[in-house]
Amino acid sequence: MFKGTPEIVAQRREEIVNACEKLYQTMSFKEINLKEIGNTTTFSRPTIYNYFHTKEEIFLALFEREYDRWNAELGTILDSDQNYTRKQIAEKIAGSLERRAQLLRLLSMNNFDMEENSREELLASFKRAYGRSLDLFRSILGKYCPEMSAEEVQEIMYVFFPFMFGIYPYAEVTDKQRKAMEEAEVDYIYQSIYEITYNCLIRLLDK
Repeated sequence: MFKGTPEIVAQRREEIVNACEKLYQTMSFKEINLKEIGNTTTFSRPTIYNYFHTKEEIFLALFEREYDRWNAELGTILDSDQNYTRKQIAEKIAGSLERRAQLLRLLSMNNFDMEENSREELLASFKRAYGRSLDLFRSILGKYCPEMSAEEVQEIMYVFFPFMFGIYPYAEVTDKQRKAMEEAEVDYIYQSIYEITYNCLIRLLDK
């Protein structure tokens, strides 16, 4: 790790993650490598190694940042003075994920490889952001659905959070995939991130 002030280290790590995010808008995980990321920053590839040892670590940092952004939205829902109904909770959470398509795209990737190829301290930092989302989600249900038992809340969480891994591939479909579905004569109704998320939540909350 580069021996500099915490502020400089954080700034340079942020620049590297920003470069990865920019590339990820038009390239796939497989296409992006440390050389491509270096070309998008002011750093050489060897310099990047002072901050991240693998491409997976950079993506994990981007993943963590996406959870932080979602957590900020969940925190706003939790801190609201409104007395939301279950339908409104489903709408609010669906809306928050609609704005976090990149989080859902990262979720749809092979997380096992990403975590396996990252150092433990970086993985622990990521897990704290993920754990915060679990806590916020649990607190939202506890606040707005006080009649739910702890077991019911837990059941919903263990359905919804694994469900999130599959939202992006169903909602963000390429022209190639659409054409293949048509040629295969698969009768499929395409839905948005919001629609898929809302339909799942409203059924879970209304059980």
